Amino acid sequence: MNLAPPFEALFATSEPPELGPRPRAGTASEAELHRKLEASFQASRGGGPNAPPGLRGGAQDLVRALVLLWHDHIDPAHEIAQRIETADGSYLHGIVHRREPDYGNAKYWFRRAAHHPCSPEIARRVRARLEGTGERALLQTSIADDRWDACAFVDACEAEARRPNPARTSLLRAIQHIEFAALLEYFTSRGPSSIR
Repeated sequence: MNLAPPFEALFATSEPPELGPRPRAGTASEAELHRKLEASFQASRGGGPNAPPGLRGGAQDLVRALVLLWHDHIDPAHEIAQRIETADGSYLHGIVHRREPDYGNAKYWFRRAAHHPCSPEIARRVRARLEGTGERALLQTSIADDRWDACAFVDACEAEARRPNPARTSLLRAIQHIEFAALLEYFTSRGPSSIR
């Protein structure tokens, strides 16, 4: 991710998260992440040239869950997401269950999130990523009416778990990265241009 401070360090890993629950080397401990998050939230409140705009109501918990999930701390992210009874919390809850994996439950939470405000931005970025890859079926099933279909992506992840192909797994992880980036932008109100 290419984020403005103070959030960039929170996503500094050598590779994006796995599609499933397997932890990666090089992720931060939960305690370390909580310390870094508090410093980032403090910086966002303090203003200054490198500070993002103040986080909107409830966004700290959303960012916290997203960061924990990025670093493979699925259970703590789940605890936070299930307390947030909004479309944002439901979307995060869906990602948690997709990674567990509990695909049916993931779809339930994505349906509760309905057409999340990030959906058009995720669709735009995924379309740009998939064009020219030969992934026509994934493009057609995961994007409809310029909206991202998170349930179709669950199906793609489930199919990949059953019959893994390293190239396709890498592509699906890149799409998951896009999803995280768009959500973080939305949660921090930074706008669509800050993460690529």
